[in-house]
Amino acid sequence: MTTTTRLPAAFRRFRRLRRSEALRRLVAETRLDPRDFVYPLFVTHGLGVRNEIESMPGQYQLSLDQLAAEARELRELRIPAVLLFGLPAAKDDAGSEAYARDGIVQQAARALKDAYPDLCVICDVCLCEYTSHGHCGVLSQSKGGIVTTAGEVDNDATLELLARTAVSQAEAGADMVAPSDMMDGHTAALRAALDDAGFGMTPVMAYAAKFASAFYGPFRVAAESAPAFGDRRGYQMDPPNAREALREIEAEVAEGADIVMVKPALAYLDVLSQARQRFDAPLAAYNVSGEYAMIKAAARNGWIDGPKATLELLTGIKRAGADIIITYHAKEAARSLSETA
Repeated sequence: MTTTTRLPAAFRRFRRLRRSEALRRLVAETRLDPRDFVYPLFVTHGLGVRNEIESMPGQYQLSLDQLAAEARELRELRIPAVLLFGLPAAKDDAGSEAYARDGIVQQAARALKDAYPDLCVICDVCLCEYTSHGHCGVLSQSKGGIVTTAGEVDNDATLELLARTAVSQAEAGADMVAPSDMMDGHTAALRAALDDAGFGMTPVMAYAAKFASAFYGPFRVAAESAPAFGDRRGYQMDPPNAREALREIEAEVAEGADIVMVKPALAYLDVLSQARQRFDAPLAAYNVSGEYAMIKAAARNGWIDGPKATLELLTGIKRAGADIIITYHAKEAARSLSETA
C-alpha cells in the first residue's frame, strides 16, 4: 500500500499564480512599455540612402529624406524618442561638423521636429564620429604644434567644442542633449553654455557611467567612428570599477545632469541597480550595439528565440532599475508587446 503525501495548500501558493498567462500578467512585478524606449538613429548626407548595417541587422544609415517615415513608424509603435548619431560629409582634427549649424545631426533634428513636433529628439554630443582620428575630443599638442602621446585627449579644449555642439543642437530644435564623450566636467560645461545661450530648459542626459567596453564594435562600424590609433580607455571607465561608476554618477548629478546613464546595460546591471538605489534622478541604460548583435546572430543561427530573448533582456534592464532604455530592439520589442497586450 502506498501513501501519498499531500502538501498543505499554502505550500502551493507560488505555482497557483503561474498556471496561466492571464495570472502571470496580473502579478508581474516589472512591466515593459514602448514608452520606456529610445531608438537610436544613424543619419548621413545624401538622398534615398538606407544602408543596412551588416553587423546590426535591421539597423540602417539613413539620409534625411528617410527620417519622416521612420518617425511615423515610431509614433505608430508608441516609441516616444530618438537618439541621433551623425555621419559627417568630411572629418577633420577638430570634428567641426559636430558643431556646424548645417551639420548632419542639426539638419536631422530640424527635419524630425518639422515632421513630428511631439517626437522627443535627443542629440548625442561627442566628437568621435567627426574627428579624423576617431577620438572623442581634440588631441593635445606640444608648443611646437605636434601631437603628443597617441590617444591623449585635451579635456578642457574638448569641453569648449562640446559646449558649442550642444548649443547648435538646441538651436536646431533638439529636445535634449546627451554628452557621451566622458570628459571630466562635460555636464557642467554644457549646462553653462546652454543657459548662457538661452536654452536653460534644454535638459542634459549624461553618459555618466560609460565603460570602455568590447560591446561597442558594431556601433563603431555603423557610425564610422573607430579610433585610428590607440583606444578610449584613458577617458572611458575601466570595466572592473563599480564604486567609481557611482562617484561618476554623483559628480554628473552635482554638475546638473537631468538624467544619468549607465552604458552598456547587460554587463553592468549591478551598477544600474546600485545607481537606482542611491540616486533619485531619472536613470537610463543603453542596450548597446554588441548586445543587440549577439541576440541577432544567435537568433539567425536558430540557437535562441530572438523575440523572447529580446523581451527577457529588456525586462531585466528595467527590473535592475532603468526608467529609460536606449535600444536598437525598440521597434521589434514594441511590436512584440502589442501582440501580447
